[in-house]
Amino acid sequence: MSQPPVREPDPQTALEAHCRNCGVALHGPHCHACGQPVKGLVRPLGNLFGDVLDSVFDLDTRVFRTLPPLFAKPGFLTREYFAGRQIRYVTPFRLFFFLAVLAFFVAQLTLDGPNINLGDGDAIARATTVAEVEQVRDAKLAELAKVKQGMTGTAAATGIPGVEVGEQVLRESAAARIAELQKAQAAGLPPPVADTDRENALDVRFNDSRWDEKKNPLDTSLPGFADRWLNAQLARGSSNIARLKQDPAAFKDAALGAVPTTLFVLVPVFALMLKLAYVFKRRLYMEHLVVALHSHAFLCLDLLLVLLVRALAQWLAPGEGALATLFAWAEGLLLAWMPAYLLLMQKRVYAQGWPMTVLKYFVLGTCYSVLLSFAVLASMAIGLVAM
Repeated sequence: MSQPPVREPDPQTALEAHCRNCGVALHGPHCHACGQPVKGLVRPLGNLFGDVLDSVFDLDTRVFRTLPPLFAKPGFLTREYFAGRQIRYVTPFRLFFFLAVLAFFVAQLTLDGPNINLGDGDAIARATTVAEVEQVRDAKLAELAKVKQGMTGTAAATGIPGVEVGEQVLRESAAARIAELQKAQAAGLPPPVADTDRENALDVRFNDSRWDEKKNPLDTSLPGFADRWLNAQLARGSSNIARLKQDPAAFKDAALGAVPTTLFVLVPVFALMLKLAYVFKRRLYMEHLVVALHSHAFLCLDLLLVLLVRALAQWLAPGEGALATLFAWAEGLLLAWMPAYLLLMQKRVYAQGWPMTVLKYFVLGTCYSVLLSFAVLASMAIGLVAM
């Protein structure tokens, strides 16, 4: 029986079986001797684009095995990761990074800014009687309360602390104007003339007078260059406040734009809080970090679904009716699933009894909510200066 003829190796294939840099035989996608990848940049653009998506977001078939359990099975991905079954799912950080960027990008596109009339922000300063000041103050506070009510339970709720700061500033401005009017009345003088520059300036008090970059600059115990820098930032923030009064929607963009960066900073902090809450479980910090990444990734995914449902409702059912009711129920269920999911996830991952799980859940949730509010406010303040 004759042997089949031996085929000569293709010269091109033989050439590609060796590293083009050092000539060593290849055994995979990278040269084990010099590290050069087999695939270079000189190839079709579509292949390069796919590699970018895979390297940055890890978007391949694993995403279809990751998203369903991330949404529907609390704690499943985390336990799989701890059990060593990791390669079949998107890594926790890439999953959180992709969903956070996508969710808040969609939020900026789909959410409207709070409808706050800031054009007459110096109405209190122009008031000539105490009753007029109180009338303007109460009307503005009622308007801000209505705005907060509309933001509650939505992605724009991250801006509620900012609205509350606005309420406090409004009360302080009203109290200061009332004190001015009462002082003038007691001295038998006419009402003080409103400061025409007030609308475009920060209402910051220094040396018993309103801050002014030229007339009354901030003077601290810091070196001169530090005081100059602080006054420059106050001046920049003052001019940006005038921009916000012309475009109130910028407040929404500042709030939503600050949240992803804030979450990236707070995820390790939340992992540390889990470490302290479950110190007797003797788990590594990195295990708690995986829990934090998966829980935040779920929140971003659920928020993304809420935004998509709301957009579909505005498109397909702008009025009232059965379809609008269906979308409202879907949105409500998605919002209710957030706290329920996190509670179930905490129970299944740490396998502690229900009483202690519920107690730690509420303590951690309260502390983290307060921390998140302060962090968002700080990020918004930095963003206001950097506008």
